Amino acid sequence: MRSADQQPQARSRRKAPSLAADLADLGRALWSLFDPYRPELYYMRGPGPKWHAKHHPAPIIVDASAAPARVSVNG
Repeated sequence: MRSADQQPQARSRRKAPSLAADLADLGRALWSLFDPYRPELYYMRGPGPKWHAKHHPAPIIVDASAAPARVSVNG
């Protein structure tokens, strides 16, 4: 038979927060302030230029000076 010393504990004990844990939390908080990764810069915010080129092609602009014209030559 087991004595009272040998019986497993029914509940686990939580350790009180230590100075090391507090410093680790502080370090993570400070790192998040200066973290260079900003995910909002990488998220797509809408259709890009390739989609617009495919679905909404730019209108064709005809320059009148580039059109061929009849030229009469006397000679």
